[in-house]
This record gives sequence, C-alpha cells and structure tokens, in this order.
Amino acid sequence: MANWFIFFCLNRTFSNCLETVLTIMGLYYWPCIRDSSIDYPVNRKWGLVIAALACAIRPTSAVIWLYVGMLELFLTPNKVKFIILEVIPIGSLVLGFTCLLDRLMYGSWVIVPLNFLKFNFLSSGGDYYGTHPWHWYFTQGFLVMLFTFTPFSIAGIIKSKNQKLSALILWVLAIYSILGHKEFRFVLPVLPIALIFSGYAFAQMEVSGSSSSSSVTKKKQVPRQNHTKWSPKLRLSVYFLLATNIPMALYMSLFHQRGTEDAMNYLSDEAYKGRVKSILFLMPCHSTPYYSTLHRNIPMQFLDCTPSAEKGELDESDQFLVNPLGFASELARNWSEPPSHIVLFASEETKLRDFMIQHSFKEVRRFFHAHFKVDRDLQSSVVVYVVNHAFP
Repeated sequence: MANWFIFFCLNRTFSNCLETVLTIMGLYYWPCIRDSSIDYPVNRKWGLVIAALACAIRPTSAVIWLYVGMLELFLTPNKVKFIILEVIPIGSLVLGFTCLLDRLMYGSWVIVPLNFLKFNFLSSGGDYYGTHPWHWYFTQGFLVMLFTFTPFSIAGIIKSKNQKLSALILWVLAIYSILGHKEFRFVLPVLPIALIFSGYAFAQMEVSGSSSSSSVTKKKQVPRQNHTKWSPKLRLSVYFLLATNIPMALYMSLFHQRGTEDAMNYLSDEAYKGRVKSILFLMPCHSTPYYSTLHRNIPMQFLDCTPSAEKGELDESDQFLVNPLGFASELARNWSEPPSHIVLFASEETKLRDFMIQHSFKEVRRFFHAHFKVDRDLQSSVVVYVVNHAFP
C-alpha cells in the first residue's frame, strides 16, 4: 500500500483497477500458482470464474490468463477434465452473460471482447493515441510504477526463485511491448505481484537480521517472528520507501494535473446557482471529468478524437492544437448562440486572447494544473471564460 502508483491509480474508475483486483484474487485460487506442498485454499473453479470476469471487464486480461491457463494445463494430471468440464462451461457461461448484457444495452448482438481485440491488437488502432518504443515498459514505464521498490523487487525475485510469478511479470511486459501504444495502467495487474517480491525481500532481511534465521525451513518459508524489533537494515529500507513514496503519492494525487477537476467543481457550483447555460471545452478530448462532476443537464461540447477511417487525418482535438485560432473561428461561425462558458489550458489561451475579446468573453477563474509537462506542452493552468452578456 506504500507504493505511490497503487495509491495514485487503484482508487480510480479505470477498468484496469478492477482487472488488477480480480487478477490478484484469481491467482490466489489457482493451483499452479500456489505451492502444492502447502495447505492453501486453492480452488480452480473459483479461479476460472474470476479469470473469466476479469477478461469480460477488460479483454486484454486474457494475456495474463493465457499464461496461467497454459501453465495449469501443463501441470494438471487430468487435462481433459480441466478443458471440457471447467474451462469451456465456465468461459461459455460468463461470455454468454456478457453478450446478453451487451445485447440489452446496444440493442443488437455485439461481441465486445472481439471488437476490443480487433481494434487494439489486430489493427493497431491504439497507435492512433500515440506510440512508444518497444522497450518502454522495461526501461521506463514499469520502473516508474515500481519507483524505489525496484531494487527490492529484483532482490525478492532472485531470492525467492519463484519462476512462475516472475515469468508472469516478464510475459505481460513482453506482450504489451509488442503493441505501439503503451500506458502505465496497462501493466497495472502485475504491479502488486512485483511488490509481493519486494515484501519477500523484506522478510528475508528480517530473518537474516534476527537470531532465528536458522529456523527457515527447507521449503524456503519465511517464519513468523515473535519479536517486534527490526534489524537496522530492514528499518532503514522501510523508512527509505516511505520517505520516497509518500511524498510522490501525495503530490501526484493532490497537486499534479488537478486544474481540470478544480475547474469542473467550480462549474458545478455555478451550474447549481443557475449561472451556466452551456460549456465549450477547447482542450484535448476527455481532459475533464464532464457530467460525473457537473451533475446538471447542461449542454457541453468537447473536441472529438474518434479515430478516423482515413489514416493520417487529424481529428478535432489535433486540428485545434495545430491551429487554435483558425479552429475556434470556424467553430464560432456556426454558433446560433455562443456558449456561456469556455474552458481551455493557458498554453492555448495566449493564442486565443483576441478571439475571446472579439466574442465578448472575459476570464472569471484560473486554476493551477501542473508544474511540468507530461505528453504535451506545459499545461500550467486551466482558465474559465464567461461571455459578458450571458447573465444579468
């Protein structure tokens, strides 16, 4: 729980977060993952149900469960029973339920997992949203997520000699490295596994630093210690992790890129008071929480970034970033009535200052957003403009 990225990401409504929780739950029940010589409550059927749910929620979870399933198939003595009586019935039941649910919501038969895999894997549709070099997860992405836990996780992998779980981490990173479009959250499900290895390294420190180190069993179990005194090495390591991860977690969760949420909270309060008629977001698509924060039936418009059928054709979001003034001027020509509020980043505001004056908009609020840039130019603040004659 001290890892900064767990603190930062796992409380969000990403499908990857639920996928991560289900992955850890599912691995807990799989016989091929747990040591068969230890009396753990393994239950392969429950493991399959949870794995199927994880794949239904996010089809890319199949990357993990393909590895686990093949490992189980290789190790289990009754392979026919595993395939015919467990995998096929449970998988079919969950897939059938999700298809019925999609039929109810879409109004027609749609196999969402198939469309998901077609777009992201077979057609490389995800590349539309940006690409990274193949080694990004190994040299940057996953290391940033682990942060200062990295040396302890590596030590735990080496000391534990648990090839099944360490190979699972490597397998997931390798498969996702094939795809051009990469994000931190894609490999979130294997982050807790890497942190488990760091926990094993800490337990080894405690054992080696105590007088009971000789009590380690031949099964390489780390015994429970009756004492509460930590070795200086373990104490220093824990303090080091807390001192590096807690500030990072708090900064990324409370300060970095907070402007879009602050702006939406402000607009929500204004809408409650009846001071908002419509909102135009002149910023990259999906920059703000939108209706989940506004909670009012007020017209809002953001720049579309739906992938184009024509390769290389710019979407609305890209067109605006290339030529903010030209795009906004073209947009204004089609206004029957201007929006009461316009929201944009400070980096584009300077290019639209004359446009705002021409259309009678004035700045009402400015919110801090970020100290440094991430994937675009520095978006230091979010600015809210209101049209002068919108309200008496």
